[in-house]
Amino acid sequence: MCGIIGVTSRGNAIDQIYPGLLALQHRGQDAAGAVTFNQGFQLKKGNGLVLNVFNQKNLERLKGNIGIGHVRYPTVGAGRVEDAQPFIITIPYGIALAHNGNLVNFFDLKKFLIEHELHYLNSNCDAEVILNLLSLELTRMNLRNLGPELLFKALSRVYKKLIGSFAVVVVIANKGLLAFRDSNGIKPLIMGRKENNYCFASESVALDLLGYSKMEDIKPGESVYVDITGHLYKKRIASGRKKTCIFEYVYFARPDSVIDGIGVYESRLRLGEELGKICLKRKIKPDVVIPVPDTARGAAEMVAEVLNVKHREGLIKNRYIYRTFIMPTQTERIEAVRLKLNPIKSEIKGKKVLLVDDSIVRGNTSREIINLLRSVRAKEVYYASYSPPLRFPCVYGIDMQTRGEFIARNKSIPEIQKSIGADALIYQTLKGLIKAVGNGTQGFCTACFSGKYPTEIPPLLLERIEADRMMAKIPDIEE
Repeated sequence: MCGIIGVTSRGNAIDQIYPGLLALQHRGQDAAGAVTFNQGFQLKKGNGLVLNVFNQKNLERLKGNIGIGHVRYPTVGAGRVEDAQPFIITIPYGIALAHNGNLVNFFDLKKFLIEHELHYLNSNCDAEVILNLLSLELTRMNLRNLGPELLFKALSRVYKKLIGSFAVVVVIANKGLLAFRDSNGIKPLIMGRKENNYCFASESVALDLLGYSKMEDIKPGESVYVDITGHLYKKRIASGRKKTCIFEYVYFARPDSVIDGIGVYESRLRLGEELGKICLKRKIKPDVVIPVPDTARGAAEMVAEVLNVKHREGLIKNRYIYRTFIMPTQTERIEAVRLKLNPIKSEIKGKKVLLVDDSIVRGNTSREIINLLRSVRAKEVYYASYSPPLRFPCVYGIDMQTRGEFIARNKSIPEIQKSIGADALIYQTLKGLIKAVGNGTQGFCTACFSGKYPTEIPPLLLERIEADRMMAKIPDIEE
């Protein structure tokens, strides 16, 4: 899961790309980059946060009224500097590309490109594969004048090769800005208009910040092309069933975002309401409801409302610590939990506390938080997740790609409760999750909860991903 932005404007595109990337920083903390075009490509990328990668000097160098940007959260690849996006290729016109998602047939496509000596790759990032496939199709067409219909025709050939999730922004030198989304719409992509300026981004918060009031979601399988004269063209490249990643609403997206017409914050309120009803049936009677910051705040408020008990902020977050879920190793996660959260003793001591969290992946963070509350003498600690048990690897871009990363993969709920040290453990139901997020609508990828994947999964894929992670020296996660 990464964050992307693409801009075509009257002024320098970087003036919008840079603040847009800051608004999307929560989607990836590993690396950042941007490329603009002005009689040639100007590129700046590197490992680290947006504020660390860019400075005034290199921002001034990124001239041009068209450009793209990216924040990385590594899935395929080890997160090395050569995997940072965007990527550039000079054939046939000069193309720069940034991508959010994960190709489940990445290994096969990479092998195809190398073995046929069509293109050599310099990274282990699937964005480079998409870039080379697009370059290959455009080169085969041997066009001097690239119009939208011919571009869409080349793109349709690329779509036929890709399996998985992808939301992509592309700059084609002296031609325009291209954006497209996979046929299931697994990853979000939103377009905004402001006079003759266009902006594409992973979340609406980036468009809000930049003053774009006219917004619309790129439809699943749809491509949008804005040429250098400002004309906009759309085409449905591939048809498919809408399957937006439901984990965007559970955890990943900012609460002030709207994705595919559904407000993230409102979804979390409804998730809390559903979870509160389950707590009532379980006869959970806490003295206080406390959210695990920051994602669970809205849900915790609704749980407290349904239970008719106090809602309090009992855990204070150090905002200078990265999001622990997307830290690469278990040691880093545990240390970050201790650094990130500090309890308010007066709200916890001697009380029955119901903690509300967005999810339980490995169980280590939950265990650490429960131990933290017991250290300040909580009377009892109940733990509630407003999503169901996570049991199946995500192959579409969230870093839950190996079977060994799920505490629920071979444990019952009572066993998980004992493992994390809770006095009671409450999970959302899958039915409640879909009902709450969709508010009556359907069309979500729930594979990490249900095991039902919306795309073809190549044989031995999960084993190959696990082997790749081992080679990258990312240790497997203990229970």
